[in-house]
Amino acid sequence: MAAVRHIAVLTSGGDAPGMNAATRAIVRTALAEGLEITGVVRGYTGLIAGDFRPLNARSVSNIIQLGGTILKTSRNKEFFEPEGRAKAVANLRERGIDGLIVVGGDGSFKGLHALTTEHGIRAVGVPGTIDNDIYGTDATIGFATAVNTALESIDKIRDTSSSHDRVFFIEVMGRSSGAIALLVGLAGGAEGIIIPEMPFDIDGLCETLRVGRERGKESFIIVVAEGAVDGGAKTVAELVQERLHLNYRVSILGHVQRGGSPTSYDRALASQLGVAAVEAIVAGETDVMAGVDGWETRLVPLPETWEKKKEVNLDFLRTTAITAS
Repeated sequence: MAAVRHIAVLTSGGDAPGMNAATRAIVRTALAEGLEITGVVRGYTGLIAGDFRPLNARSVSNIIQLGGTILKTSRNKEFFEPEGRAKAVANLRERGIDGLIVVGGDGSFKGLHALTTEHGIRAVGVPGTIDNDIYGTDATIGFATAVNTALESIDKIRDTSSSHDRVFFIEVMGRSSGAIALLVGLAGGAEGIIIPEMPFDIDGLCETLRVGRERGKESFIIVVAEGAVDGGAKTVAELVQERLHLNYRVSILGHVQRGGSPTSYDRALASQLGVAAVEAIVAGETDVMAGVDGWETRLVPLPETWEKKKEVNLDFLRTTAITAS
């Protein structure tokens, strides 16, 4: 395989705190390896449109602490068609780019895998998603920050919950993964956690609330992952209200979980994975994701990242039940 000389980097899918830290590490590692480095603006949309930007060490100065992504991001259906990918490859080859690094989630990785198998582009993925739902890596960039952001909100909501003797049903992000809900619920002292990985037990939740009230508890926090029940936290609250007639409120945290300055963990993780991704491309690797096992980097074939299911720690539910009683 010919030596790589010029690589591109893009961020794709939902933004996640730490994407800028990853971009910074990728750019500076590429330069240290003697490579030319180009940024693609607006993810796969920019790749198809030819929206490219040359990058250097100064281009990524003072961004490690910033949320969002300076390269911007998007979701692009055209890229999932062969014609769209052909346009993208033509743009890469026109500029002499022979390697591509994509920071994103499993949807982004599926597109990247198609690009490598159809056109032979050398490519490596970096897991950037707040959901922490990608197989092959213990952590994804942005997860730790999203949890801390949600936890800060829950701590504040608990103050008003206690003041008014209310039950708060708090919806956090997680259409198909309960990772955020589990960690936030446990750390936030929630009395209940509802996640997609477990069937919704309305009887069990009502019993928890009933027993809690009998023991003198007057306020409760129930954390609901958005994809756990059709209608999310609002539906859960209405079902409980039909049975128990409680004083309750629903709070949907929404996109606030995506923003903000990344935590120290996310900055360090993003930097580590950015370096690993460039080194992998230089070593001739392709169609892989750079992930972590503990703090050790590992390379995982891209198809495994969506074909294999990443399990959440269901023991958090048991711990929550014990500590909230």
